[in-house]
Amino acid sequence: MARRLVAGVLLCVGVTLVAFLLTQAVPGDPVTANLGQRASEDPAAVAAFRAANGLDKPLPEQYLTYVGNLLHGDFGVSQQTRNPVAQDLAEKVPATMELALAAIGVAVVLGVGFGIVAALYRDRWPDQVLRVLSLSGVSVPTFWLALIAYYWISFKLDLLPAGGRLSPGAPTPPQVTGFYTIDSLIAGDWATFGDAVSRLVLPALVLASFTVGVLLRFTRAAVLEVLGDEYVRAARAKGLSELTVVRRHVLRPALLSVVTVTGVAFAGLLSGTVLVEQIFGWRGLGAYAYTSALALDLPAIMGVSVVVAVIYILINLVVDLLYGVIDPRLRLS
Repeated sequence: MARRLVAGVLLCVGVTLVAFLLTQAVPGDPVTANLGQRASEDPAAVAAFRAANGLDKPLPEQYLTYVGNLLHGDFGVSQQTRNPVAQDLAEKVPATMELALAAIGVAVVLGVGFGIVAALYRDRWPDQVLRVLSLSGVSVPTFWLALIAYYWISFKLDLLPAGGRLSPGAPTPPQVTGFYTIDSLIAGDWATFGDAVSRLVLPALVLASFTVGVLLRFTRAAVLEVLGDEYVRAARAKGLSELTVVRRHVLRPALLSVVTVTGVAFAGLLSGTVLVEQIFGWRGLGAYAYTSALALDLPAIMGVSVVVAVIYILINLVVDLLYGVIDPRLRLS
């Protein structure tokens, strides 16, 4: 744990340095992007803007100032919203987390379940059908599927609502976690809870489609590998039912590779929801990163980069801990 925590801190420092250098190499002038063409032609206005944002200092000094502010929880001020970046992130991250958690939950249930079925019915019709579904999920672009789902399921058939986290005019539940579903439950507001869940279903299913395909294929391969081991054949020879053999002797060793893929997929969902959030009007971290990039909002871009990096590091730490829970032999490795 100590080694991994130290490595995580060093990774965070490295990410801040890389993010800082990349934002300096972004084409375009942040002064022009924020002041406009006419104001940027005024030397006094340009000098005032650079001084206010520390852009007139040498790059090493700018970086050290930024890291020092980060240690105090100060991500800077967003040049597009005029709010502290930490405040914007506190509003956007829970929205993306809610969507990503729903998507990864659907993906794990469907992907792992279908993968086990495909492995148990290897080369038979259930396996063939599920392999086609897996290939489709991996191959179909998520943004295209989001557009088709929005048009047909929400607009044409009116089966599920879409466009925002709540219906227009619906009251926002008192913020506790930032998750509208959980906060509405805490407040006992069942109408808002139902509204939030109904609007969460469609984007979560779309976002989970790719991960379902990936988990299905990895689970199938992992289960097939374990099914060929001698202790599994010995368990079957004892007369144990197929369900007992799979539950007691197959799932646990097969879960190691599945946990790895799930961790990477979850981190990818958190950082890759830009297009889905834009299509479904989900005002989360992805939409915030998109608008920040268009506006050359350097403090916001760096804030998003640091948050996503920290999430990746924490997820990898959780995955490492789960290895020890699943297989005790790995705890000292």
